[in-house]
Amino acid sequence: MLERYRDRTTDALLGLVPERGAPYLYDLVGAYPRRLGKGLRAALCLATCEALGGNARRALNSAVAIELFHNAFLIHDDVQDQSVLRRGGSTLTAEYGPAIAVNVGNAANVMALQRLIENRLVLGAPLSSRLVAETERMLLHTLEGQALELAWIRDNVCDLEDADYLHMCLKKTSWYSFIYPMRVGALIAEGTVDHQRFCRFGWYLGAAFQIQDDIL
Repeated sequence: MLERYRDRTTDALLGLVPERGAPYLYDLVGAYPRRLGKGLRAALCLATCEALGGNARRALNSAVAIELFHNAFLIHDDVQDQSVLRRGGSTLTAEYGPAIAVNVGNAANVMALQRLIENRLVLGAPLSSRLVAETERMLLHTLEGQALELAWIRDNVCDLEDADYLHMCLKKTSWYSFIYPMRVGALIAEGTVDHQRFCRFGWYLGAAFQIQDDIL
């Protein structure tokens, strides 16, 4: 089921990438998606929508946006961490340099915003506006969480407690990887979402995900 959701989203995403354009831009936006990760975030969006009685077709635009945001975060993370490998291949920053990688990440973000704008034709303006507000909330949480981690590294902060780490997990990982996709799927299915409905569940999933990733 996870593969089915992932493949459906990836096919739709790659179908939107322009075939022509400036060099080292759109042709690289699809580089990470073609390496086929788990597709977990898009799957959570589509699965939540269907679980609550919605039609996954109405959520596909949003699932593609979520996957584009995810890939933009990956590209920028690789620049910030100076990583050399991603999903079994060279990172964009290792192969093309940080300048091109940052620009490709920015392009992925713009394409994600285009999907959210396109939602007005599928979902109507009021619901689309709710999804944009959810996206703004997610982006702020994620950027703040990344800032926390970068600051700890830069300042060599060592007097951290479990609560500090879990707070960082909530901001950096849980919101964009788990809470946001599920809330988007619920909004599309039901037209509304209880603020707390997926927050605790998504926080725990995100913490477990981040802990395992950091240990690896």
